[in-house]
Amino acid sequence: MDATTIAAPATLAGAARERRDIVSGEVMDEARLIRFVASPEGAIIPDLSRKLPGRGLWVAADRAAVETAARKGLFSRAAKRKLAAAPDLADQVQTLLMRRLLAALGMAKKSGDLTLGFEKVKSAIVAGKAAFLIEAADGAEDGRRKVMAGFRHAAQPPRLIGLFTVEELSLALGAENVIHSAFLVGRGAVRWAIDVERLSGFRPLFPDSWGFGSEAPESRGEAF
Repeated sequence: MDATTIAAPATLAGAARERRDIVSGEVMDEARLIRFVASPEGAIIPDLSRKLPGRGLWVAADRAAVETAARKGLFSRAAKRKLAAAPDLADQVQTLLMRRLLAALGMAKKSGDLTLGFEKVKSAIVAGKAAFLIEAADGAEDGRRKVMAGFRHAAQPPRLIGLFTVEELSLALGAENVIHSAFLVGRGAVRWAIDVERLSGFRPLFPDSWGFGSEAPESRGEAF
């Protein structure tokens, strides 16, 4: 598995099913879509776990697509009844995806799929065992540069994630001052990648201030 380009696998439960995006009309894998359902009152609710009862209304996992569906009344058209989509529906999806990713990190730590701390994380990168390098968004640049120096020695550098603050990571992982962590290669990382990909349609995966532009170094095949 190439840790730099983890894709949603067709073998995971639910990922092999295809649905039609109500905005573009394109049929695509569920892993690339967000499911919405209507509440009894007719309000549109994101259903990221795909478990809520009711008919699913599917939209590409992309901010512009969700905003278009809400603005143009496409949920009502698809359901053939009047529904209300909040103007901030795309922001709601982003917030829920962030929460899912954090919760999954906590579960990964308990299962041994997540390693913490500068030395352990850098060792995992060099050994090719890290699927994701998760750096605190507000961590020091010097520390980030040092841990990412391991990229040049790794056959498959991990994907860089900088979504969460030190406080958010520490709270989710039940540890103090979490700055460097790595999601290890395995099925857990593949599952986590599905929500990472969905979130990437709503916001950047690391701060612009890190100076990488639209691509992190590992996606360009460069050492940091």
